[in-house]
Amino acid sequence: MRPSAIVLIPARLASTRLPRKPLAEIAGEPMIVHVWRRAVEADIGRVVVATDAPEIAAAVRAAGGEAAMTREDHLNGTARIHEALSALDSDADIVVNVQGDIPTVAPASVRAALKPLADPTVDIATIAAVIVREEERTTPHVVKVVGTPTAPGILRALYFTRATAPYGEGPLYHHIGLYAYRRAALERYVALPPSPLEMREKLEQLRALEAGMRIDVAIVDGVPLGVDTPADLARAREMLKR
Repeated sequence: MRPSAIVLIPARLASTRLPRKPLAEIAGEPMIVHVWRRAVEADIGRVVVATDAPEIAAAVRAAGGEAAMTREDHLNGTARIHEALSALDSDADIVVNVQGDIPTVAPASVRAALKPLADPTVDIATIAAVIVREEERTTPHVVKVVGTPTAPGILRALYFTRATAPYGEGPLYHHIGLYAYRRAALERYVALPPSPLEMREKLEQLRALEAGMRIDVAIVDGVPLGVDTPADLARAREMLKR
């Protein structure tokens, strides 16, 4: 039998670059509703938005979705979904964390995050895509995953970095911040203190690697648009208007 899964979408209003981002209107609906719909379309389990804002919860519920209220003081989305999971009546074996600012994420990409967990030695799974735009190879805004192949379309993550890596000929991989945790791995992760490389690179997944946890990566066809700026929001509106 396939392990049971729950999808949790962390969302907060306190975005510095794009205030009230989850409620930004795109094609007639708040952005968070678009993300929720795509997670539902992935059809891997119950979908809940974890938020600290009553306005976000109300928007999700108005669309027919489920929302769970959390504290305001979480340092990252992983801590927020952990609190929500603790409050929900769920015995899911796998917890999928879908960021609330990727309204163009493909349902197939959400499903792909489960693939590496077919290997029982994998603690956390995530996804990435081959970098095809030259500017993405060098910008620190694109996180790259350095990994070694373990199966067709699957890498074992050795490192995540904002630098251009690895050196030499061959593909570079654009990491997409969507994770599937075994429940025990999520519990272990949130109990760990921030790690040196995590703080240096500003990448929370390095905390797990530094603690010896195994992260494997499924390669998907494309990168969803992450909405962080007004320009990103304009692109998302144009893409989803079609």
